Amino acid sequence: MRTQVGIVGAGPAGLVLSHLLALAGIDSVVVESRSRDEIEQTIRAGVLEAGTVDLLTETGLGERLHREGRRHDGFELRFGGERHRIDLVGLTGRSVWLYPQHEVLSDLIAARLAAGADIRFAVTGTALRDLTTDRPVIAFTDADGTPVELRCDVVAGCDGSAGPSRGAVPASEGTLHVRRYPYGWFGILAEAPPSSSELVYAHSPRGFALISTRTPTVQRMYFQCDPQERVDDWSDEAVWAELQARVAGGGSTLEEGRIVQRGVIPMRSSVCEPMRYGRLFLAGDAAHTVPPTGAKGLNAAVADAHVLARAVESSYRTGSTALLDAYSATALRRVWRVQHFSWWMTSMLHTPADAHEFDLRRQLGELDLVTSSEAGRRLLAESYVGPPLVVGREG
Repeated sequence: MRTQVGIVGAGPAGLVLSHLLALAGIDSVVVESRSRDEIEQTIRAGVLEAGTVDLLTETGLGERLHREGRRHDGFELRFGGERHRIDLVGLTGRSVWLYPQHEVLSDLIAARLAAGADIRFAVTGTALRDLTTDRPVIAFTDADGTPVELRCDVVAGCDGSAGPSRGAVPASEGTLHVRRYPYGWFGILAEAPPSSSELVYAHSPRGFALISTRTPTVQRMYFQCDPQERVDDWSDEAVWAELQARVAGGGSTLEEGRIVQRGVIPMRSSVCEPMRYGRLFLAGDAAHTVPPTGAKGLNAAVADAHVLARAVESSYRTGSTALLDAYSATALRRVWRVQHFSWWMTSMLHTPADAHEFDLRRQLGELDLVTSSEAGRRLLAESYVGPPLVVGREG
């Protein structure tokens, strides 16, 4: 087989990239190890930055998002028994949207298939070869058992931190920066009415908690735990008691209900630098991961895809590889800002297991500084909403 851009991974980065390339008249083939059902039924939360919403809307993917998603004009920080609202619109003029990641992927898959895109689901044995030549190869076995060699001009590795793309970069050709956090998130999906109209980030001596709304009848909530925590060790009553203890304050309590899903999410940060090896360009989780505290993972993947799509288009249109050569440096500038914000939110809100009174007081002082100063609130709001993406092409 032959295509212009071979894309490994049908996650946010890979599907957005395929969509943007198609709008520019550039062919691609997407290779994915999971089935379509597995992708669309893996429930994951999603807070979409303003720039992500703009990009999806401007490129024809915003109809269901605007109809079924929930626009949030602010969020709440709770600490010291008090509630503090961060007014995103008042501070930045922008909002974020709650729209689950699997719904974004469902919209992307439907749009790409309707446009006649070639997406190979449920492939096995994916391997990348000849990446330093002008005809790199993606080899895989199709879902029907047929061996395939896909030759292309460019390979986009969008297959996550454990996929073959990151593994195809020799250790001598890059640096993998890793930060593992001593925290996990115990997450639940509960059938209950909303406890708040906006997201709530809570700091307490017992640890962090996050309250999020999925639908008017289903809520997503998390509390900080040991990353090795066993979900079976927690009864529903114990889970609700812990959440109530961490979030209570300012006269508020949580609406409880039947817990229908639970799990523990480990937390770490990683960056593969540079985000390129030969004709292989890494994007999304294949290039970097962040803890979920700052709600940046999906948005960072979309930003990578946007930068890479513009660079690929420029190379075909002008014959110059300048933007492709600058891809890693361009993307990494935003990536490291995202890493900082995610680390900042994590360190400011999570309680270390061995915390002393000094540590707790210092965190409260930082939270007070951020919420009592307009400059502090603005910095937090601008980082949360995210910098804009330029929707359009290189002129």
